[in-house]
Amino acid sequence: MSAPAHDRYDIVIVGGGMIGSSIAWWCARDPDFDGRILVVEADPTFEHAATSHTNSCIRQQFGTELNIRISQFGAAFIRDFAGLMEDPEAPALTIRTFGYMYLAADPAFAAVLAEQQLLQASLGAGTRMMTPDEIAAAYPFYALDDIVAGSHNTRDEGYFDGGTIFHWLRKRARALGVETLHDRVTDLTLAVDRVTHVTLASGARIACGQIVNAAGTRSADIAAMAGLSLPVVPHKRYTFIFDAEDPLPRDLPLTIDPSGIHVRSDGASYMAGCAPDDDGPVDPADFAIDHDLWQDTVWPALAHRIPAFERIRLRTTWVGHYDTNTLDRNAVLGPDPRLPNFHFASGFSGHGLQQSPAVGRGLAEMLVHGRWRSLDLSPLGPGRIAANEPLLERAII
Repeated sequence: MSAPAHDRYDIVIVGGGMIGSSIAWWCARDPDFDGRILVVEADPTFEHAATSHTNSCIRQQFGTELNIRISQFGAAFIRDFAGLMEDPEAPALTIRTFGYMYLAADPAFAAVLAEQQLLQASLGAGTRMMTPDEIAAAYPFYALDDIVAGSHNTRDEGYFDGGTIFHWLRKRARALGVETLHDRVTDLTLAVDRVTHVTLASGARIACGQIVNAAGTRSADIAAMAGLSLPVVPHKRYTFIFDAEDPLPRDLPLTIDPSGIHVRSDGASYMAGCAPDDDGPVDPADFAIDHDLWQDTVWPALAHRIPAFERIRLRTTWVGHYDTNTLDRNAVLGPDPRLPNFHFASGFSGHGLQQSPAVGRGLAEMLVHGRWRSLDLSPLGPGRIAANEPLLERAII
């Protein structure tokens, strides 16, 4: 662990993953900000961070207008990435637009998809409902005997290079003066309605003007240090990379199967993911793998939906964590009403990477200017937690 360069910072960000890095970069590039920013990260290798274990996809097929607009800005950010970095070496990025394919096996879920498609289309998304015959004509490798409808969008929806974005956000933030400290927050000091100091495992005590809780699966612990309750817990999510003996004739959309398994193209290979059979909360340090899950659950579901996947070879498996907001599976963003200098950027429930551009911009606006300016993120504010008023999102993977 290293020592902080100063004993006071205008903004202290707890957590240096994609969300914390995005917030730091957006703040530092704001011409109206001339203060100091410190990012405190307990594990600079990011070995177990959600940022490292992400499947790096983006979609507009959400069920709320705000989540759709957040992802639309994310897509624009990816397209404009090289220019936004203001560095001639920054690469141009694209979205591999194979899209998401939601498959419905019952009429009730098909009706939900159709309702959401109307909302998405009204906001400019390219989502369309498809009959089984239409799906079979476009993607003849699916087995569709039990499917009644599908929802698909190939506009600004698919895979993007999240690792490169993460690298460049951190690089450009450092160039703009953001400091990163390898340490762990152990306590917060409060006075009346403010957090005044952050105490670190190294023993350092830092005064702060504002603090951001971007600690991922440990966000509830940081909130508790401020006397706040946050319903965010870790849930395991599995990822499997496999090869097919008979590759499919075209890109496989990120297919959300009624079984709960999802699968997509991953270059010349394929990537599948799912929750474990026992999907209860786990310890933030628990990354143990159930190796029977592939043989007993995932492979049979894949082969049922895509018969060509009867002959596949598993290459690698890993477990990551969702920082799941158990209230409504949506992010918690912005200042707490009881501690206005304590800001949340937590509980993304698997959507953090794709939402990081809009969240970083929004939190920076709140931190620097005191209000949401580009996109009103107040429906995702922490006030709904205390009021037990969920912002329901039905499009959950």
